[in-house]
Amino acid sequence: MNEQRRQVLQMLAEGKITADEAERLISALEREQPEPPPGAASRPKSRPKYLRVVVDAADDSGGDGASRVNIRVPLQLLRAGVRLTSLLPPQALTKVNAELGRSGVPIDLTELKPQHLEELIEQLDDVIVDVEDPDAKVQVFCE
Repeated sequence: MNEQRRQVLQMLAEGKITADEAERLISALEREQPEPPPGAASRPKSRPKYLRVVVDAADDSGGDGASRVNIRVPLQLLRAGVRLTSLLPPQALTKVNAELGRSGVPIDLTELKPQHLEELIEQLDDVIVDVEDPDAKVQVFCE
């Protein structure tokens, strides 16, 4: 990671800029980088902006036909959510963590940091989940 990008992420972590501003700055930095010479490795893919969930299900109830669910969640929403957790008082986080644990979601929100989310989002670009069965097809991917 280059120094300028690290500085933008540091400002984001310190709350000096918003996640939206950080995204615009990083995009501007990516545009400023020189183009590789012809014959060099192809340019890396752009950053994913959405987490997409698509479900196509057959209708076994004899109704109007198949149903389709198409959800596109902006990754910016995830970034904002992580930033919001830093505003919650520690007592509230403890209660939320306890309820999540009781519900079978063992996540410690006190450990969730903006820089960890950015690393996760970078890795999501390579994640594609396809689930197929005779009655439904489910896809989860980033775009």
